[in-house]
Amino acid sequence: MLNDIIDKILVADGILLGSPTYFSDVTANMRAVIERVGFVSRANDYMLKRKVGAAVVAVRRAGAIQAFSGMNLFLHYMQMVMPGSSYWSIGVGRDIGDVLKDAEGLKTMKDLGQNMPGS
Repeated sequence: MLNDIIDKILVADGILLGSPTYFSDVTANMRAVIERVGFVSRANDYMLKRKVGAAVVAVRRAGAIQAFSGMNLFLHYMQMVMPGSSYWSIGVGRDIGDVLKDAEGLKTMKDLGQNMPGS
């Protein structure tokens, strides 16, 4: 599975890392992707450098900043280009679909999308 993920990252114009926040950080699956892709990238002369990457987080109430920071620290360490937005890329909601009520979060995601390549 890791090789498939890396192959998709390498051919993409940009990547978007996303994670819900259950216990004040990214999920175990996202942490595994970050660590495994990170080691492969480092071992291959930082093969992700100058690729565009951004992070987004879904959160009910707390922990979003830790998750957002963790993914962004990975992108930075991989020497990737990180587009900004009008605020941190965080959507707030508890149940499926709740984030659609988060007007500020939706605007932030739209602004981020417009700053990604190919938009």
